Amino acid sequence: MPIVRTLVFLLASAGWAHAQQAPAPKFPVTVAPPLERRITQWDEYSGRFEAVASVDVRSRVSGFIDQINFKDGQIVQAGDLLFTLDKRSFEIAVESAKADIAKATAQVEQTSADVERAEPLLKNRTISEQTYDTRRGSLGVALATKQAAEAALKSAQLNLEWAEVRAPIGGRVSDKKVDVGTLISGGGSSPSPTLLTTIVSLDPIHFVFDVSESDFLRYTRLKASGERPSSRDISNPVRIKLADEPDFVHDGKMNFVDNQLSVRSGTLRGRAVLDNKDGLLVPGVFGRLQLFGGEADALLIPDTAVISDQARKIVFTVTADDTVVATPVTLGPIVDGLRIVRSGLDKNMRVVIEGIANPAVRPGAKVAPKSGEVKAATDVKAAAR
Repeated sequence: MPIVRTLVFLLASAGWAHAQQAPAPKFPVTVAPPLERRITQWDEYSGRFEAVASVDVRSRVSGFIDQINFKDGQIVQAGDLLFTLDKRSFEIAVESAKADIAKATAQVEQTSADVERAEPLLKNRTISEQTYDTRRGSLGVALATKQAAEAALKSAQLNLEWAEVRAPIGGRVSDKKVDVGTLISGGGSSPSPTLLTTIVSLDPIHFVFDVSESDFLRYTRLKASGERPSSRDISNPVRIKLADEPDFVHDGKMNFVDNQLSVRSGTLRGRAVLDNKDGLLVPGVFGRLQLFGGEADALLIPDTAVISDQARKIVFTVTADDTVVATPVTLGPIVDGLRIVRSGLDKNMRVVIEGIANPAVRPGAKVAPKSGEVKAATDVKAAAR
């Protein structure tokens, strides 16, 4: 019996040792090298639409509002009548200036006649040179008085014209800030003239955004190498989409790059301009912009292969002995349905493109890799045709 028990114990121990030495199961995944492609790079930025021109409408003269000649929020053209002030005081000033001109004209005629009569008398020594000079001086004063009266008339007529407040630019007008009967202060008589309304232009429209310091340096080096001209030199193309749009359907072009980076944010302000004939784009609306970033050789992977690991992005790669490794990467925008990898990968690495959802597929795990292929959206569409 003891011999039998010993034999059973030895067999059981051998079976347990064999079970301990059995390899862990390998989980199936699909791997593929990154797709190499020459791409047109479009860098994405968030920004906001701004009016090309925005004007606070104020009167140049003071007075009472007599009429309001627009509806709140309507489209106006440059020169359209917006407000009319009570014109009576300005009309009286014009009539008074005309009367002063008539008076000055009569004075000029009288003193001119006196000078003409004095000239032969001076030759005959009937009057002295002092008397003649006095008459000539009176004529000069009369002429200056007339000139001043004519200037006063022009000023009065200008004030009468300014009693009609017209749109300085075309665009959409805001609501009125004053009502009929309000006494307003004008620009000529007050350091803070009354705000009447505002107007913003609509077509064309600007899109303003901020570029990071790293992107600015990259653009500068691309210009130096001749791979991409600066937006300061030419109007590089842009594409914009709104929050409810799946694609970048609004085309525009760059028309301004600021001259320095913000010391607070470390960003550089850029601006694009685009047509807005249908009025869809409104100042203040947010959007996403794609800026032409030049032609470049890039490595592309499916966006689903990217994992967020705290503050960094990683992809799972498989080594020669089929071990999963977490590889940190720096990403770019999506092109043809694939994510650009700026750094972290090389063209020979095997990237896990399927099977990541399995919780067992983690760094250090052994896997059973199956070869796959990374395909761009354009390649898939071409194959379907």
